[in-house]
Amino acid sequence: MTLSRLGAALVSTALASTVALSPLAAVAKPLSAPQRAMILKAVDDDAGQISDAAMKIWNFAEVGYQETKSSALLQEQLKAAGFEVKVGVAGMPTAFVASYKNGKGPVIGILAEYDALPGLGQAAEPTKTPVAGRAAGHGCGHNLFGAASVGAAVAIKDWMVKNKVQGELRVYGSPAEEGGSGKVYLVRAGLFDDVDAAIHWHPGTENSAAQGVSLANISGKFRFYGASAHAAANPDKGRSALDGVEVMDVATNYLREHVPEKARIHYVVTSGGGAPNVVPDFAEVYYYVRHPDPAVVKDVWSRVEKAAQGAAIATGTTYKMEVTGGVYALLPNDTLGKVMDANLRKVGGISWTPEETAFAKTLQKSLTSAPDLASVQKIDPYKIEMDGSGGSTDVSDISWVTPTVGLRTATFVPGSAGHSWQNVAAAGTTIGTKGAVNAAKTLALTAAELFQSPDVLKKAKAELAERRGPDFKYQAMLGDRPPALDYRKAPSAGGGSE
Repeated sequence: MTLSRLGAALVSTALASTVALSPLAAVAKPLSAPQRAMILKAVDDDAGQISDAAMKIWNFAEVGYQETKSSALLQEQLKAAGFEVKVGVAGMPTAFVASYKNGKGPVIGILAEYDALPGLGQAAEPTKTPVAGRAAGHGCGHNLFGAASVGAAVAIKDWMVKNKVQGELRVYGSPAEEGGSGKVYLVRAGLFDDVDAAIHWHPGTENSAAQGVSLANISGKFRFYGASAHAAANPDKGRSALDGVEVMDVATNYLREHVPEKARIHYVVTSGGGAPNVVPDFAEVYYYVRHPDPAVVKDVWSRVEKAAQGAAIATGTTYKMEVTGGVYALLPNDTLGKVMDANLRKVGGISWTPEETAFAKTLQKSLTSAPDLASVQKIDPYKIEMDGSGGSTDVSDISWVTPTVGLRTATFVPGSAGHSWQNVAAAGTTIGTKGAVNAAKTLALTAAELFQSPDVLKKAKAELAERRGPDFKYQAMLGDRPPALDYRKAPSAGGGSE
């Protein structure tokens, strides 16, 4: 399937909210009350370890492909629980696949993330309190994500053993979700080819199993090369690499008027010289392009490249471009979404202590809006959201090769923006860990039901096949490049990121 046809297939999924796909009678086999109680108790008993792991990873605050301590911690927990762990899969040293297999049966995968975001070093305080020497923070709550997913997996594995459930449970330790596209390499390596369903969760400001479309994206770095010179005595001998970056940025900003709706273009200058009186011979700018349709992303990206070409010509410089990330748009699965939603409702919302509520109220003073804190006690209505107006995720690529379902739980203070110091603060407190435990319970109940519901897995696969079209063939948006293991490291004039 070409990218344009892939985009058309994605757009057609909007019909899912009003029109049923090919009917296949299938309802998840509910767990017995004792089995459900067993799983929920197992997660509750493990809540201390989930919290401990989440706080350690919060303190590690390791960015993409540098999550050595975070990955090792989760691996050790899984090994101790009886999982077989393969490390360094798909060419990524901090990636792993942990497996527990008990005979022939369904293969269910749980996703785990653990990378932090640069520039968000923040204490677990309700006011802005930067931490000296800390260059990153968990503004997307991935410290909670990885810890809860592992906690859920341990509970499911124990349930499988005690109830002689056949099948294979896997945990995919996936690094560098924030721009590094770690899961893309897992998919490209075929590590999901035999998986019957993939389940995941994400920290949020609400409790919801609504399924939806994310934005496809391509990200990469444009490195300009010029000639240094004394900016006052010999400016004619200099060719400013920073001029190249700035002319490119101006051209791209004019481009914004002439791109399709919902296209997003972001950039940050990562290197622009060291002193005003030295014409910089190296400069780097880091770009993202997003849109619900991957074909549009490809087209807009090519136009951004032309802006770089023009800028180099105009400034007498040269440039190199490196695509460092690229993901599809998320493909929702209604069949699995309804199973996830039912289990989230069985788990219920979240209750905060007076101390947690006071923390949240203080933090909300820094926000532009202060939604009702009681919302964390509720479960949002189930639906399929097709506006594609959110961010991007490398979970999307998995969703095009195996049925995939996720949920959000309230780990942040309502009203908080994504990728903010407020999220870092909440993710380092019991507000965050309570939401993580709720997520672990929902993941565990959902996985258990899927292990004993082959008809649901069959229907989910049929839905996936119908959504993506009969001639779909997966091709990564970032091509065949190896993982960009250095994409978070400081730029250098040598052409790489070291």
